[in-house]
Amino acid sequence: MDMSRRTVIAGAAAAGLTAAAMGTAHASGGRKPVKELFGTLADGTKVHRWSLENGGTRLKVLSYGGIVNSLEIPDRHGRHRNVSLGFDNIEDYVAKSPYFGALIGRYGNRIGKGQFTLDGTAYQVSVNDGVNSLHGGAKGFDKRVWDVEPFTKGSDVGLHLHYTSVDGEMGYPGTLKAKVTYTLTRSGDWRIDYEATTSKATVVNLTSHVYWNLAGEGSGSIYDHELSIAAARYTPVDSGLIPTGELAKVAGTPFDFRRTKAVGADIRVAHQQLLYGKGIDHNWVLDKGVTARPVHVATLRDPSSGRSLSIATTEPGLQFYSGNFLDGTLVGSGGRIYRQGDALCLETQHFPDSPNKPSFPSTVLRPGQTYRTSTVHSFGV
Repeated sequence: MDMSRRTVIAGAAAAGLTAAAMGTAHASGGRKPVKELFGTLADGTKVHRWSLENGGTRLKVLSYGGIVNSLEIPDRHGRHRNVSLGFDNIEDYVAKSPYFGALIGRYGNRIGKGQFTLDGTAYQVSVNDGVNSLHGGAKGFDKRVWDVEPFTKGSDVGLHLHYTSVDGEMGYPGTLKAKVTYTLTRSGDWRIDYEATTSKATVVNLTSHVYWNLAGEGSGSIYDHELSIAAARYTPVDSGLIPTGELAKVAGTPFDFRRTKAVGADIRVAHQQLLYGKGIDHNWVLDKGVTARPVHVATLRDPSSGRSLSIATTEPGLQFYSGNFLDGTLVGSGGRIYRQGDALCLETQHFPDSPNKPSFPSTVLRPGQTYRTSTVHSFGV
């Protein structure tokens, strides 16, 4: 499709003809991504939404933050429903979002006191979570407008997202050129491939912050979802949710998901780590470690709908967050109020505070190197 033709289709989408535009399937099965205007930021920057469909999965992505605005998959009866939390307008994403569906960078999760030393130089990065830095600081990658390039490749469809973070942005050294590729495969898998290069030695830890509820966005608690995680250890935290450096065994604790169990089975157990996180907000040390190719690490299933999510990754860690800070003050895209435990996050990553924990897998990226990680989300019933 030439650019003039794509512009015509984008205009039709904005006029309410998106469904008709998406009705033309790609010859190999996937439907070509369609662009529409989602909103405008206060400085006049336009935010677009891209719609993709392949293998029964329907994905909508914003140029703002690379946000997954909607991800629809079928239940056991073939009925599609959005299984990710979010908003229906750009204003709420800017003013209120707790990272709904966003790309996270430069550093996913927390860095203690926003401080680290690299090659003998001390750095202070943006602090936005008490005394700590969370998800890249006050204006991380989740709050940046990305350049988006749609593609079709064989039976796959997807988006290439690009963002350049300049030297010193949020206090991080080096100009970081990030590329994130979202791919919907013929089988309906959603794959994320992350790449980055830097002009100076820096730290980087990119991830995706989708809030999952496989029963459907706004449907209520996920405590009855069933979860398994292939990890015999996790990283305990202090009261500020910064890892202590210990790799603790999950055996005999509420953090043991080696065998499938309900998310809420042990979430009210009187355990100090659950008190710190007001529920679960911890990193699991995946048994497989860092791998060259994505390896299966977790499965989530909703018994009521039959929907399941299987996650494979190259990363060594998985941050499991049980939606503890959803407090009933946010109204989602479906017009329902989000309350504690109404969704969970499964963020593939390197470990929190790795720049200050030499024993953790390194998150240092140097000039001439390319940061690469991949995560695959597979859906079933």
